[in-house]
This record gives sequence, structure tokens and C-alpha cells, in this order.
Amino acid sequence: MPFIPHTESEINDMLNTIGVQNVDDLFDEIPTAIRAKPFGNIPESLNEAHLARLMGERAAQDAEQLNFIGAGAYQHHIPAAVWDIVSRGEYMTAYTPYQAEASQGSLQLIYEYQTMMASLMGMEVSNASLYDGASALAEAILMAVRCQRNKHRVLVVGPIAPNYWQTIKSITAHHQLDIQTCTFDTLHQQGHNELAAVVIPQPSFLGDIQDVHTITDWAHSHEALVVGLVNPLAMALLTPPSQWGERGADIACGEGQPLGVPIASGGPYFGFLTCQKQWLRQMPGRIVGKTEDKNGKTGYCLTLQAREQHIRRSKATSNICTNQGLLVTAATIYMSLMGPEGLRRTALASHHNANVLKQRVSAIEGIKIISQQPTFHEFVIQLSEPVQSFLDRAAEQNIQAGFDLSGLPGYENCLLLCSTEIHNDQDHDRLAQLLAGRQ
Repeated sequence: MPFIPHTESEINDMLNTIGVQNVDDLFDEIPTAIRAKPFGNIPESLNEAHLARLMGERAAQDAEQLNFIGAGAYQHHIPAAVWDIVSRGEYMTAYTPYQAEASQGSLQLIYEYQTMMASLMGMEVSNASLYDGASALAEAILMAVRCQRNKHRVLVVGPIAPNYWQTIKSITAHHQLDIQTCTFDTLHQQGHNELAAVVIPQPSFLGDIQDVHTITDWAHSHEALVVGLVNPLAMALLTPPSQWGERGADIACGEGQPLGVPIASGGPYFGFLTCQKQWLRQMPGRIVGKTEDKNGKTGYCLTLQAREQHIRRSKATSNICTNQGLLVTAATIYMSLMGPEGLRRTALASHHNANVLKQRVSAIEGIKIISQQPTFHEFVIQLSEPVQSFLDRAAEQNIQAGFDLSGLPGYENCLLLCSTEIHNDQDHDRLAQLLAGRQ
């Protein structure tokens, strides 16, 4: 059955009943200049056989590529059991539990996810997830501003991904916020009047591990909240946000993709958001809680629903309308299988491999290591040739050889490299030979 089941005859009957000539007349109040244009680039429909062949060809384009890109999307080993379990019907087809009493399985899984994510961050509360890391950061900033009431300045200490900046600007554009950036070295030169929050990326977009303790204490000494933008896998190895400085971060958020979600041609992703309990009422999205019925039987329910679908729009903290349930399922299973020690070993192996690659690359003539601070699993190098020409040569060898930073001020001919636990010495040798011009 088609998505819109009405026949032409039925549509004409409805139009005649309300006295309208055609469907377009129903939208005549919308100016022509802003109406959607026809989708001219969509090809003709294909039958099942041809569609299967097309998708197979496109999947092959992603196969057997040696990947060193990173930059917010990280390739890790995912145990086969994770997506075998996720693909079960009760998980694959489960959606937002609007009727909580009929969705106990989904609610229990989200509750387990919240518990694990809060534990990983050392925080007291986690929501049920958001769209991606970029929107999670934007929501965390708006959350901090609400907690601080009349303060509207936000300081970001250290580089964050360009697409995160674009998302923040889009989501906060009409909130009259003053969002600025600075480095650790210039932190003490920043004014603190009306400072609502300080965002600390850990690691930074360029891979550097920051002095989060000093930054956190500085922010709290100026009555600003601290928002940690973190890689969740790195938190299995580094100090969790709750232990930053004397009081710990107030909010921690980020991209959950490293936790069992594959890099699938650009997505999807899921964002996580955690906080200390005192800021709970300003957290966007939903929170699942555990309770008991009158017979003492365990049950799960939506404890906090601060989004506009559940409460009056004027009281909503966000218009976030869903959570990434399928990816949260994968992350929950992944964290369950790995356990704290498995996550720590994966993070440690990624850190080790990146350091091995850094040493290997640093010995190549014409390559300069830009990253001077300690790094987690990615770092910046500078080439003696335009980055794009190098990446084109690498692509011919089925190597995705890093993220081009040339568009960032001060990073001409610079490349961001990432190595995780999936890489070995042979992989590093292939990249090193390419950088040395021997491939």
C-alpha cells in the first residue's frame, strides 16, 4: 500500500467539498520564493534486482579501506554479537515508548544505557540520548545558560570540530548568546562578566589532552558552569568529568559513536548528555526511571519528560523530539560486553597505536609533528605538499589518510591522523611509506 493511500478521485472529492481547485491552493499563503523546488537529481525508480546491485556497488566503495581519518568519527572493533543482538526484531523495530506500560523492554534498555553512561562520565544523571554529539553540545550550552538565568556568555577553551560550530550557531542563533573561543594560554586574559559556562573539549578536536583541572577551577571561581565535551571511550582511560578540578564538571556531553556504532558512509550517530543531579530539571529530552508496582514488581517509566511533545511548549527545555534508540541499543550492548576493563584496554590500545604512528611519521623527512601536547589517539602533522594532493594519492591506494585541516586558520598543509586499536604495524608502515613518497 502506498504511503498516501488516497486515490485521485478521493482527492478531487475532498477539494470540491472545501471549494479548492487543487492541493497547491491549500498553501497559497506561503511565498513562492521559499517553496520547495522539484527534486531534479532523484533518478527514476529501480526494481529490486537493480537496486540490490546499486547498493552492493556503493557498499563496495567503503570496503577494505585503511582508515586514519578520525575527526569525530572513529573506527573501532565492534564484537559481532553487538549488531546480531541489535538486529533482533524486538530491538530493530522498537521506537519511542509513548505508551510506557507497553514498552517495558525498551524502557529497561534505556535505563541500563543511562546507568552505564552516567557511570562512565562519573555523573549522577543521563538522559535517553540526543541526535548526535554536535546537537548534544548545543543543548548542553542552552541548558547551562538556563541554569545561570541572566548570563549569556559562553567560552569554549580549545578547538572543536567545524561541524559542531555550525550546529551550535544554527541551534542557538536566536538566543542572543555570546559564544567565544580561546586557548588555555589565553584563558586568564578572558573577562568573566556574565559568563554562564565554559566548554572544555577533552580531548580537543585536534587530539590534545587538556589541563581540565585548571580550566574547571578557573571557571568555577568565576561562577560559571563547566560543560565537558568528551570522547566517551577516552573517559575509560582519562579522568572522568565528575573529577575535574575540586568540584568536577557540571555537564558532560559528546558523540556516542565510538561505543559500538560503525562508520556507515557518514552516519547515523547519537549524542549523550549527562549532568550533576542539581541541574536535572533543565536537562532536555527524557529520563527513564526504575520503580515498583503495587505488588512489588519492578517496572520502568518515563520519570522526566522535559521536551515539548510531553509538556506545554512554554515549559519545555528543548524541541528534541526523539532519541536515537537503535544506536543506544548498540551502545548498551557494546558497553555490557566490553565492561569497564574492556573499554579501558581499547582506549589504552588506541592511545598506544597513535603514539607508535606518531613516532613512525616523525622520522620521515618533510613531515613535521604539530601536536606538542599529550594526545589521546589522534594528532596533527604538517606536510611539504598540499594535503589534498596527498589524500588523492592515498585514495588510489585504498587509504583514507587523515582529515584535511588546511581550511582552518594557521593549519595550512596540515593533516589530522588517527589510529585506534584496529591498526597494526603493517598499517602504520603503509601510511608511512605513502607519506615518504614510496608508494
